[in-house]
Formats: sequence, C-alpha cells, structure tokens
Amino acid sequence: MNIPNSLTLGRIVLVPLIVWLIITHEMTAAFVMFLLAGLSDAADGFLAKRYGWRSELGAYLDPIADKALLVSIYVTLGFAGHLPVWLVIAVVSRDILIVGAVVLSWMLSRPLIMQPLLISKANTFAQIVLAGVVLAELGLGLGLHQLVKVLVWVTGTLTIVSAAAYFWEWLGHMASYEPAPAPLPPRHRKAPKLDEPQRSRVRAS
Repeated sequence: MNIPNSLTLGRIVLVPLIVWLIITHEMTAAFVMFLLAGLSDAADGFLAKRYGWRSELGAYLDPIADKALLVSIYVTLGFAGHLPVWLVIAVVSRDILIVGAVVLSWMLSRPLIMQPLLISKANTFAQIVLAGVVLAELGLGLGLHQLVKVLVWVTGTLTIVSAAAYFWEWLGHMASYEPAPAPLPPRHRKAPKLDEPQRSRVRAS
C-alpha cells in the first residue's frame, strides 16, 4: 500500500460523498470535492511514474476509481435532470459493453486485454470536462449554459464512437483468435531417441 494507491482509495471514498452532495443540492461543495478527486488522480499518476511506485493493485484500482466517480456523477446528475437521459444511458451502456465483452472473451477461452484507444482517451477527457463544467455552473452560477450544451453533444458523440471502436476491435479479436493447440495424447507422442549405447543395451536385453 503505497502513496499512489492510498490516493486512489481516497478517490473511491469521495464517490459516495460527491453523490450525496449532489442529491442534497450542495453543488458548490460537490464541485470542490470533484476538483479534489481530479487533483488526487493527477497526483497518484505523477508519483507512480516519477518514483516507480507502480503496482498491480494500482493498475486495477485506478480505472475502477475513475469509472466509479464518472458513472456515479453522470447517473446522479441525470436523475436530478441536469444531464440528458440519453447521454447518461450512453455513458453507462458503453462501460457495460466493454466490461461484458472482456468477461465474455475470457468465458469463451479467448482472453482479451483492452488497451486504451485514442478515441477512448478523448472520450474520458470530454466526460471529465463536462462533469466539472456542469458542477461549476450549478454551484457557482458562471453562465455556462451554452458551453454545457456543446459539451453534451461532443461527449455523447465521443462516447458512441468510442463504444463502436471497442466493439469493432473485440469482434476482430474474436474472429481471428487461434487457441493454442491441445497437447497430443500419450499414444501419439514420439518415443525419445536413444543414443548408441542405449540401443545396444536394449538389443542385449
């Protein structure tokens, strides 16, 4: 348990707090907590790279923390009417699609490790920006309504395109995957070669 992993766990702990703040209409506090979560994400990534504090636990925790934070905020803002329902459905469905595809590939003995695509990184960035702008508008009243509308369509488009890109990559993997050949049964295995002294002892016996 190093410092980056501790920061990641702290970000996970912030998720229910931010959701509660949004539900109780404490938008300014929710925006501040969202900024704090973003800073912790940047800090744990910097520390892990700068000091070599990367770990297998961190490799799993970091994306879980990011997805838990974004999905929870989008669902909560959607139920509160601050984000369109179609966008919330698109964001949640994309993550379910990716997780389901990975699990299915493992169940079919065709393991697949999803690598982040460029379109996926752009999509994640757009989702973070949109969530931050919406919380800032609700908490601080900055008059960002037009920017929110633009970001909603940009984020929705990137979410759909990203889901399609991952699905296409998964289909290609499933169609081209060649499992390792099964080992031959004992009766088909070639007998080990014998050197000359060994063959002599066999004939003598």
